[in-house]
Amino acid sequence: MRLWSLHPCFLDRAALVACWREALLAQKVLAGETRGYTSHPQLVRFRAHPDPSTAVGAFLTGLREEATARGYRFDGTRIRVPSDPSETTPIPVTDGQLDYELAHLRRKVAHRDSAWLPELPDQDRLRPHPLLTVVPGDVEPWEVVSDAPRSRP
Repeated sequence: MRLWSLHPCFLDRAALVACWREALLAQKVLAGETRGYTSHPQLVRFRAHPDPSTAVGAFLTGLREEATARGYRFDGTRIRVPSDPSETTPIPVTDGQLDYELAHLRRKVAHRDSAWLPELPDQDRLRPHPLLTVVPGDVEPWEVVSDAPRSRP
């Protein structure tokens, strides 16, 4: 499960679609409707939010807004608690986490869609998903750090 902290505008098509699917799964997990993924480390930040259902709804809404801007049709009826990310209590994310995710996304994009590489920002233009707010720090403790990209067989 990869719930990108990066602003959705930086995600290539594959990352945006995968993040949507995985955030829908996170929504089910947080609602107690599945036995799988209940201990997934990326859910820590949503569980720590005062209203996890609203937070995941705002996360999904942010993804859907970007998808709509690109002409994709993400089914908004699948968001149980649609919430405006700018009106939802933000979730903190460290600048180190954003840097890590940008490097991770660069590796993935270099393999699957190198034409998207120019769309990826430098560190000075890097921004988070609209639900998140940046704080100083290293990579988040919940991140499973990997230096090498995982390849599919």
